[in-house]
Amino acid sequence: MLGVTDIIIFSIGGLFLAVWLILYLKGMKNASLFEPLDEKDYPLKEIYFVGYEALNTVKYAYHSKNDRKLRKEISILYGEKYADYYLRVIHSQQITMALSLLVFAFAMYGLADDIAALAVVVVFAFVAYYYFGTVTSEKILKRSEEMMTDFSEVISKLALLTNAGMIFREAWEEVAYTGDRALYLEMQTAVDEMNNGFAEIDALFRFGSRCVVPEIKKFTSTVVQGITKGNSELSAMLQDQSREVWNLRRQNIKRQGEKASSKLMIPIMIMFVGILIMILIPIFSNIGA
Repeated sequence: MLGVTDIIIFSIGGLFLAVWLILYLKGMKNASLFEPLDEKDYPLKEIYFVGYEALNTVKYAYHSKNDRKLRKEISILYGEKYADYYLRVIHSQQITMALSLLVFAFAMYGLADDIAALAVVVVFAFVAYYYFGTVTSEKILKRSEEMMTDFSEVISKLALLTNAGMIFREAWEEVAYTGDRALYLEMQTAVDEMNNGFAEIDALFRFGSRCVVPEIKKFTSTVVQGITKGNSELSAMLQDQSREVWNLRRQNIKRQGEKASSKLMIPIMIMFVGILIMILIPIFSNIGA
């Protein structure tokens, strides 16, 4: 027989399920909005229209402080043209995953008849909402680290080509198509902008803004100064910049090694505590006997 607690919990669960089903049925018309998304980056994209319909129902404006920050991050990854689209995608993803997990939480309570199971899945729902809201920041961080990994090599190539007598624009284009990682792709975008009528200096400044990384922004400022002073000055500046970036790369590798060492301490401590428990429990058991 169901107790009062069971009735209350099942009533709340039924309400969440009803809301989810209504949003699903009403939002199906918007399913095509999410078809272009990559399944790897956006798991379960087929039901994101549930969250999208929920946001439309409450007439969410997408103008909060967090939305402005998120829109800037999206612009870095996907370009300003698609910022509004991906802002809606991310919020729809958050709402859909969190609401679906909440419905699943009450189903788990019905199967396990244990409020702890309900609590655990509810916590997962809140964690999912938070996690999917921070994925963009994590992507930018990984992108920046990848760019810094390639940056020293790019500057070395540019310094070598300009020192050999090649004008900077030709050297830039030559280097841009030697790789397909984030930094090279942004260089290729700058090449396309130059070919489509952008001034060389403007294209370089836009390149620095898209990359976000302070060291790359400093590099673009140095390059612009060198272009205004002439190719001979630019070659010397690039060589100085190359030496500076290689030093930064060595320091970065050293810091990453220190971080890796500190992370290893966590599993070591867990193993130590586990071994300690395995030793102490038999000892105290024998004392009690």
